[in-house]
Amino acid sequence: MSEQTIPLPAASASRTVPVWAQHLIVFVIFISIWELAVRNEWVSRLILPSPFAVIAAWWDLAIVKALIWKHFFVTLTEVVIGFLLGAGFGLLMAILSAMNMTFRRLISPYMVALQVTPRIAVAPIIVAWLGFNMEPKIAIAAIICFFPIFINSLTGLLQADDERLEMFESMRASRWQVFRHLQLPGAMPVIMAGFKTGISLALIGAIVGEFVSASVGIGVLIQRFSFQLLLPEAFACLIMLTVMGLLLYGTATFADRRVIFWKSDDLVTKSARKLRAKHAAMLASRADAKAE
Repeated sequence: MSEQTIPLPAASASRTVPVWAQHLIVFVIFISIWELAVRNEWVSRLILPSPFAVIAAWWDLAIVKALIWKHFFVTLTEVVIGFLLGAGFGLLMAILSAMNMTFRRLISPYMVALQVTPRIAVAPIIVAWLGFNMEPKIAIAAIICFFPIFINSLTGLLQADDERLEMFESMRASRWQVFRHLQLPGAMPVIMAGFKTGISLALIGAIVGEFVSASVGIGVLIQRFSFQLLLPEAFACLIMLTVMGLLLYGTATFADRRVIFWKSDDLVTKSARKLRAKHAAMLASRADAKAE
């Protein structure tokens, strides 16, 4: 009885085309459809400007006049400071809640009330409290990014493995030792996920604050250009916001890979290679010392 060979499926085209080329093709198709829709007047130019008009507007704002950079760095400063404040306070409250059940029970209603309150309704009040400078935008960014960081951190700290916790208790570990060596390392993946969510929400909070009351910032430019029906310039500012968001999220992802290195196979392999090389060099030096 002859053996039947099962034909292997042919390699798909997606495996032969690099990933960056696939993304480039999708982007070109998207821009082409966008330009075709505007040129054939399927969509009014007052609603959706041409992509080439947006590029020209960006070039004028960013390169020729260099107008956008001052607003860009003001918004970036508001986002970063607001995120640091919101993340620090959220992580602190999560640690205190995880360490003390009474404290967690007392603050839980207020945390939920803060989360369900619409932030855009609070923004004018914060502006009235803190004035018209950067402070209200920073405060709004911190308030918006606080809750996901708090709830992620608290969830991660409370999900410690029961068997490991019993082992630490049998070894008479202190509460600080349990937190440092068991709860915190186990919670880091969830905490870093909260940070990545929070950095995006901090950007939203800063823009909301600039929409409510500000004289400088990317949100101010978008509002002004939209009121003047200069949509290419407004879209150019929106692109800068997207770039800012990608940079912030990329930074958080990079920090995630570095802090939680045991979740990345590449980093674990590199660390193992470094340890092997260091161990081999140590053995070689000892052998040379004995030979002398």
